[in-house]
Order: sequence, then C-alpha cells, then structure tokens
Amino acid sequence: MLSKRLASTAAICLLLGAGTAACGDNKASDKAAAPATGAAAAATPTAAPTPTAATLDTDKLSAQEIEKKAKDALASATSLRISGKMTSDDGVMTIDMVMDSKGQCRGTMALPGMGSFEMISDGTAYFMKPDAQFWKTFGGSNPAVLAKLENRYLTGFQNDPKMKDMTDFCKLADASKQMLDDGSSTPSKGSAGTVNGVKTFSLKEKDDQGEESTLHIATEGKFYPVRLEKTTGKDQGQINFTDFDKPVTVQAPPASSVIDYTKFQDTVKSA
Repeated sequence: MLSKRLASTAAICLLLGAGTAACGDNKASDKAAAPATGAAAAATPTAAPTPTAATLDTDKLSAQEIEKKAKDALASATSLRISGKMTSDDGVMTIDMVMDSKGQCRGTMALPGMGSFEMISDGTAYFMKPDAQFWKTFGGSNPAVLAKLENRYLTGFQNDPKMKDMTDFCKLADASKQMLDDGSSTPSKGSAGTVNGVKTFSLKEKDDQGEESTLHIATEGKFYPVRLEKTTGKDQGQINFTDFDKPVTVQAPPASSVIDYTKFQDTVKSA
C-alpha cells in the first residue's frame, strides 16, 4: 500500500552523475516521501472537500472493496496536494507538492544529507531548482561551478529516461498509481476515526517484511485517501492528501534563471 517509489532519489543521482560517492548506497531511493522544509513544512494541511450525502458502507464492504473505492476516487481527482515526511536511518525526507491532471505541478522535496529542491512543470516543460546544499552535493565544491548554478533552475531533462520517476510524479495519474499500488499484500479493516478534520475509516496492510502501513479513507462525499502512514519498520512517516480538485496555478521561471540540462552536465564534468 505504501509505495516505495514516491520519490526516487536514485533517479536524481543518475541524472547528476554523482554515483555512490554522493548518494551513499542509494537507500533513499527506496523510501516514500512527504511536506518540505521551511514554510511549506510548517503549513497545516487543508481539509478535504465538504462531504456530500454519499457514505462509505464499511460494514458491508470488504477491505479490498473499500481500497478499490479509494483508488477509484483518487483516479478521478483533477488535482491534489501531497505533503508529509518519512524518517529513516539516513534522516528525514520531506515533500510538499500540488499537481493536476494536466501535468502541472509545483512544490518542494528535501532529501536527507543532500539538500532540497523545487520542482515546477507547466505540463510540457519541467524545471528543478536545487538549494545551495544540493548543488554543492552534486556539482562539487568548485566555486566557479557553484557560481554558475546558484539560484538557477535546471530544465530540459524530461526526455532522459533516468528522470522518468521525477517527471512522472508531476503527472497526477502516474503519481496516483505510485502512491497506492504496490500489489504486495492484502489489506485488512481497521477502524473509524477523524483525520485532518475528515471522517475516515482505516485499512491496514503488511508488506513482505511484516512492516505495517495504514490508509485512512474519507467515508463521506468522495472516498478520497486522506492519509497514508507507516508506523513500523525502519522507514516511518506519513503522507497527507488534501486540496482535492482545486485549481493549480503554475508559472515557469524566467529564462535568465534557467540552465539547460546538457550544459549543466558539461559544467559538472569540466569542473
């Protein structure tokens, strides 16, 4: 249930050509993600849409049927916000991202020991703006190189297969599948509750290592997933699903703030 492909740091490492020297043993590539640092991390998740008369019949429906309703509701969403964090031996990974069915997205991710970056897509072009720590991690410590990269967005990487996980995450349909589909186990019923101000019912699921994750599903209105959390095992944390079907506004950065992907690779190689 708690997909390990929510944020693929392996893809980032391959893109930047850093190898294991910068990325360690790439453990972070197997971790789910979740809210970014700074102001985004401090933001309080917005409650899901006001419930309608529809009610999820948790007594009659099986756990698998309830899960399917949540997946179907998520698949029907035109937009949403994902925010949360995952802790591990490597540190804390965070995400705060909004995306829609047009392929538009904007938000930030922070990776333990590597720094953070902003991601923007208008549905056609993709822009990634790493912070100073991220550029230093992957661009090296050469002052001349860092000066060229500072406060710049990287673009032109969308056709690189090594970045597929990152670009797919800006596509709502693909991200939805990554979030809830791992197909490794069968859910069981949990209990009723309230999450982010929304009435919910939980499903529990264990992976092949015996680590448990819990999906909280709205029981009124559209049966959207409200929170996905993992409280056992090495990698623990939670992801909130909010701001369903709200318009997403994206503005591409000015050309003066953008560096082409190929030029970036050449800059790093020549350092």
